[in-house]
Amino acid sequence: MQIVQTIYCPNCGSKAERHYIFDRQLTRTQCQRCDYLMVCCTRTGKVIEAYAPGIYAR
Repeated sequence: MQIVQTIYCPNCGSKAERHYIFDRQLTRTQCQRCDYLMVCCTRTGKVIEAYAPGIYAR
C-alpha cells in the first residue's frame, strides 16, 4: 500500500511529493523542480538514499 502526500520541498520550497510505502517501510520525498530526493526507513528513521542539489555536506 502507498499514500502520496503533497508537501513543500525542504530544499527549494516548491510543491513536492512524499510517498509512504508501507510494505517496504519507506518514506520517499521528491521534488520535480529542483531534483531533491530523500528515502528514509520509517522504522529506524535512517536515510537510505539522498540527493539534494544546492545543499553541500561539510
